[in-house]
Amino acid sequence: MPSSPPTGIRKLRIAADALAGLLHRSGIIDRGRLGETLGLAWPRILTGFAIMSKNTVDLAVIGMVLGAPGVAGLAFAFAYWQVAKFLSIGLAGGTVSLVAQNYGGGRLDRAAAVVKQSLLVAALLVTPIVLGFMVFAEPLIALVGGEGDALRFGVIYLVVTAPALAFEFFNIIASRTYAGVGDTFTPMVVRAGGAVLNAVLTVVLVMGAGMGVLGAGIGTAVSIAAVAATLAWGMTGRSYFGRGASPVPVRRSGPWVDGPLVRDLLRISMPLMARRVAEGIIVFPLLWVAASLGSITVAALEVGRRVAALLGSFSWGFSIAASTMVGKRLGAGEEELASAYARDVIRLSAVVYILSSAAVVLTAGPIARVFVDEPAAVAATAAFVVVAALAAIPMGVDGSVTGSLRGGGDTQWPFFASLVGLYVFALPAALLASLTPLGVAGLYAALLLERIVPAVLNGYRFRSRRWLAVSRRYRPSHHRP
Repeated sequence: MPSSPPTGIRKLRIAADALAGLLHRSGIIDRGRLGETLGLAWPRILTGFAIMSKNTVDLAVIGMVLGAPGVAGLAFAFAYWQVAKFLSIGLAGGTVSLVAQNYGGGRLDRAAAVVKQSLLVAALLVTPIVLGFMVFAEPLIALVGGEGDALRFGVIYLVVTAPALAFEFFNIIASRTYAGVGDTFTPMVVRAGGAVLNAVLTVVLVMGAGMGVLGAGIGTAVSIAAVAATLAWGMTGRSYFGRGASPVPVRRSGPWVDGPLVRDLLRISMPLMARRVAEGIIVFPLLWVAASLGSITVAALEVGRRVAALLGSFSWGFSIAASTMVGKRLGAGEEELASAYARDVIRLSAVVYILSSAAVVLTAGPIARVFVDEPAAVAATAAFVVVAALAAIPMGVDGSVTGSLRGGGDTQWPFFASLVGLYVFALPAALLASLTPLGVAGLYAALLLERIVPAVLNGYRFRSRRWLAVSRRYRPSHHRP
């Protein structure tokens, strides 16, 4: 007779079952769909926390060693890195949509071809970016206010880490490919391992070897390259100790360029890339406005952005779960089931974000003291932490809504919704902070509006069901050989 599980595990299972029942009875998410959703989401959530924590650790270690100029230099370099990385995330969004729909429709050959096209497009995009960052690092950092030591530190970090962007583009596409076939565990293990490697290298090279920002840059570049090498193994169809081989592997054989498929990929990805770049570019005027209000405001804004990024890790999971499950159901022609999955994920994400944001609001003071210690800086930083936590609620809901739309290939509407939120509402509010007595309250308003407006507009699109009609042009039934 098999032995019964330990008492602690039994109690955990009972608690989990009770929670699943409560969510089901409350009409938040069907009990069966909860398991499938969390199975896809939790590895992505942990991946998000690992990657976002990596940047936070870099910032904290450099702050301990070099002080405010080091933190400022990394902040300026991060702004450029973020724009480039967001571009790859947009391309990967189109990848996961097409991979999920074709994999769900039984077209493994076409799903594999999607990955090939994505890698080719990524190579064309990232090459000039890497060269531009390396050659023009100094004027780029100076453009956003870098001067003195902050300028020097920012240039060093950007030049050293720029080549790693090529590996990061591959890592993001590989992670989304795995998500598209329902495997979020494999990339979670690999990318979390890379985050740990980065933290270790940063501490050793910065604090141990005394290499400063150069050491932080080397640690980041080496860890990203190590992740790429590891993911490449599985992406070519080889397993990691019996599991993790991609079911849609990239092979050298077969055609490398498929014109119609590239057009489908770009049609879905371009709005996502444009949206992500628009989200990244907004950081530059925010930094400029914050600088006009003083260095304490710049530091507080940066900490608030880090908190928002950590909370955004939940959206990593729920968004990709929505894209994958919706895409698969649509690929099989099950529109109503796809809609039901989407609604459940959206409601679940709303509950999670309300609870997690409330926890951050209640601990805003202690969180601020992790980064700053002067009373005025602590007060300013805590205020930005509260605003970031409140803005995370519409951000989280919007992530699941956008993920659902993306699963159906409807990416143009979220792009325009993001533009309206960022440039019609958030940017004017931020400019008011420096041009009127509104002051820092304008920055608070900008951080809230850039999240609330797209959530409202995308929610309207989802309820209209027009995204289902858009999805029909990308389904494998329309591309039978």
